[in-house]
Amino acid sequence: MKLDILAIGAHPDDIELSCGGTILSHVAQGHKVGILDLTRGELGTRGTDEIRVAEATEAANILGVLVRENAGFADGFFTNDKVHQLEVIKYIRKYQPDIILTNAIHDRHPDHARAAQLTEDAVFLSGLTKVETKWDGALQKPFRPRAVYHYIQSLDITPDFAVDISPFFDKKIEAIRAYKTQFYDPNSKEPNTFISSPEFMEFIKGRGVHFGVPLGVSYAEGYTCKRHIGVYNLKDIF
Repeated sequence: MKLDILAIGAHPDDIELSCGGTILSHVAQGHKVGILDLTRGELGTRGTDEIRVAEATEAANILGVLVRENAGFADGFFTNDKVHQLEVIKYIRKYQPDIILTNAIHDRHPDHARAAQLTEDAVFLSGLTKVETKWDGALQKPFRPRAVYHYIQSLDITPDFAVDISPFFDKKIEAIRAYKTQFYDPNSKEPNTFISSPEFMEFIKGRGVHFGVPLGVSYAEGYTCKRHIGVYNLKDIF
């Protein structure tokens, strides 16, 4: 299955929080989108990794993606080394996405920046003929996506561009709330965390407004990239 977009996140819920609206928009436009979670989020304070997997499945159904896979890396302890790079390369070559969305270049959670660089390195190496990988026993062909875009997470990073998600913002929130154990629930007996406060959901809304207002739209999601962005038509920029 060739994808147009593969969204990669260090943890289940990274995608929904930071680029869920972008995914919803592109699915609605007919693009083929998939998700790769690098870990199961097993170190999360609330819930369990089994519950997190079920929540991620529900969120994927809301987003309408064609596939959601989990690389099974160790939450908090995966590294950007050859072993992990080769695993990510296998998924890149399997799905051959034109575009990859991945974690913020730096953030409060150390997994996020590490996943961002791991993805960048895997994308480059995936295009090299002499880097060999196999899937189901078959040798994979080299493949390199056209672009890698980093979504913005907890820290305030100036985006290189932003995507209008106004028509899909409510659906984005629905996908986020699929993670029932992770976010605000007045009836929960579990410990409070950075993301479980009612203020955090207001932050997500405020971040959408913050990126949307300069575009003249209600809500947007911001991205950074290392390469220059090129367009065929200046009217594509608004």
